[in-house]
Amino acid sequence: LDKKWAALRFGEVTVETKGDEHLFEAPVYLDGLDPNAVRVELYADGETPVRQEMKRVRELVGAIGGYAYRASIPATNPASNFCVRLIPNCEAASVPLEAAQILWQR
Repeated sequence: LDKKWAALRFGEVTVETKGDEHLFEAPVYLDGLDPNAVRVELYADGETPVRQEMKRVRELVGAIGGYAYRASIPATNPASNFCVRLIPNCEAASVPLEAAQILWQR
């Protein structure tokens, strides 16, 4: 994870609002890293922060180590309040206290 972290990146995140739900999709490029080593989340800061795991839905055609991640979330907050982030997927570590890597989609 430490060796590959600097090469990880996001593509353009899309969001579609249908009724009372936002549907986010994020292309993530893992540069050959095992996709099980990371967790992709929607995150919104606020009085009560929101963390919603995004699910890997498909491999991106023509991209080595590229995957599309998707999540839906109630539209109780504007879609612009949410950001996609990538963190290590390690049950035993507390992010960011013990595993400081967090990659934010900007």
